Amino acid sequence: MKRTLARIRPRTWIITAAVVVAVVGGGAVYWFGFALPAQATASQPVTRTVQASTQTLQKTVSATGTLSPTVSEDVDFVPSGTVTAVNVTAGATVAAGDVLATVDTVSANATLLQAKSDLASAQAKLSDAEDSSSGSTADEAAIAAAQAQVASAQSSVDSAQTALDGTTLVAPVAGLVTAVNVAVGDAVTGTSGSSSGSGSSASGSGASSGGTGGAGGTGSTGSGSGSTSSSTAQFTIVGTGSWEVDLTVSASDLASIAKNDQVELSTTDNASFFGTVKSIGQLPSTTSGSAAYPVVVSVTGSPENLYDGVSVTADIVYERRTDVLTVPSAAITTANGKSTVTKVVDGANVTTAVTVGETSGTVTEITKGLSEGDSVLVTVFTPGSGSNSGGSGTTGGQTGQQGQFPGGGEGFTGGGEGGQFPGGGPSGQTGQTGNGGSRNG
Repeated sequence: MKRTLARIRPRTWIITAAVVVAVVGGGAVYWFGFALPAQATASQPVTRTVQASTQTLQKTVSATGTLSPTVSEDVDFVPSGTVTAVNVTAGATVAAGDVLATVDTVSANATLLQAKSDLASAQAKLSDAEDSSSGSTADEAAIAAAQAQVASAQSSVDSAQTALDGTTLVAPVAGLVTAVNVAVGDAVTGTSGSSSGSGSSASGSGASSGGTGGAGGTGSTGSGSGSTSSSTAQFTIVGTGSWEVDLTVSASDLASIAKNDQVELSTTDNASFFGTVKSIGQLPSTTSGSAAYPVVVSVTGSPENLYDGVSVTADIVYERRTDVLTVPSAAITTANGKSTVTKVVDGANVTTAVTVGETSGTVTEITKGLSEGDSVLVTVFTPGSGSNSGGSGTTGGQTGQQGQFPGGGEGFTGGGEGGQFPGGGPSGQTGQTGNGGSRNG
C-alpha cells in the first residue's frame, strides 16, 4: 500500500505543478502580453532632434496708446460773404487744392477796387513829392511820408486780393472731410468762425448743416432768426496718409528707449504695422498713480485699416541682435551652475557642455559649445512618478506571488524588460521569457 501511494504522490505533484504552470502561465501571458506593453511605452521619455540655428533676438518695451491722424486741419473762409456753393459733404475724400465751397465776390471785389484806387492815389502823391522836391529837409520828409502811404496802400491791395481769392475755399491738404458746418445761404464773417443765416441752427427757423452754420441740410432745429457762434470750424479735414500713436511709458522703462527706435504696432483691424519713436516727453503724468511719460510714435509706410481713436498695442524695440546662435530652452540642462545639452553625433548621444547667453521666448542663446547646424535632443514628454513608473501595483508590474514550484522563489518581482525565471519546473528547467517583469523561480 505504501508503494502504491509513493507512486501516486509524485505523479500528483507533477500534475499539480502542470496545473499551476498553466494557470499562472496563462495569467502571465495575459498580463504581460496585454497590460504592460502600453505601460512600458508611456513610461519612456519622448524626444525629438532639433538643430542649433541663428535667429534675431530683440528686447522691447510694451505699451498701449491711441491712434490719431498726423494731419487734422480746420478750414475756414478768410473773407466775409454769403455762401453760394458747398462742393463737398462729410465723408468725402479730397485732394489738396480741391474746392470745398464759395462765397459771393461782391464785397471782396469792392474792397479790392477801393484798395487799388487808394494805391494809385498814394503813388501819384509820391510822384508829385519827388518832382517838386528841392532837396530840402522838408521835401525829403514829404517824400518819405508819401512812400509810406504807397507801401500801406500796396499792403491793402495784397490783402484784398487774398480775400477775393479766398472766396473760393480750397482744401489745404489731402484727406477725409470729417465735418461740414456751413450751407448755401449762410453769411460768414471772415475767419472769426461765426456765421449767420436766414434760417440757422442755434436760433434759426431751419436746420443747420452739420450742427452749426446756416440754413438747409440736417441738424438741430431752432426758432427765430439770428447768427450762430461757431467755435467749430466750417470744414475739418483729416489726413489719411500719415498717422501717429500716443503712448505712455513708465519711468522705469523710459531710460531704455530713444528717439527713432523702431516700434512694432497692432490694432484689432491691423495685426502688424510699424513706426518709429518721434518724441519722448520730459514731464510725466501721475493720474494713474504712477509716473508715466508720453511717447509719440510716427507710423511708417502706408498700412491699411487704420482709424482715428482706436487702441494700439506697441512694442518699442530698443535692442536687436542678428545671427544669434540658439537652441530651444528645453534642450538645456543646468545643474550646479553648469549647462549641458545632449548632442547627437553620428547617431550617438553625447553630453556636451555649453555656455548660455540670453533667453528670448522659448529659445536660449548659445555662446560656446555648439555650432550652427549641430543636432541636439529636446525632451518633449517626461513621464511622471507614480503609477506609470513601474514598481508594485497593477500598472507597474504584478506584485510577486509566493512560488508554487518546488524549490521556487518569490514569483514575479515587478518591472523590467523581459526576464527568465530560472528553475521553473520540478526538474529545474528554464522558464519562458516574460514581457514585463522577471520572475525568479
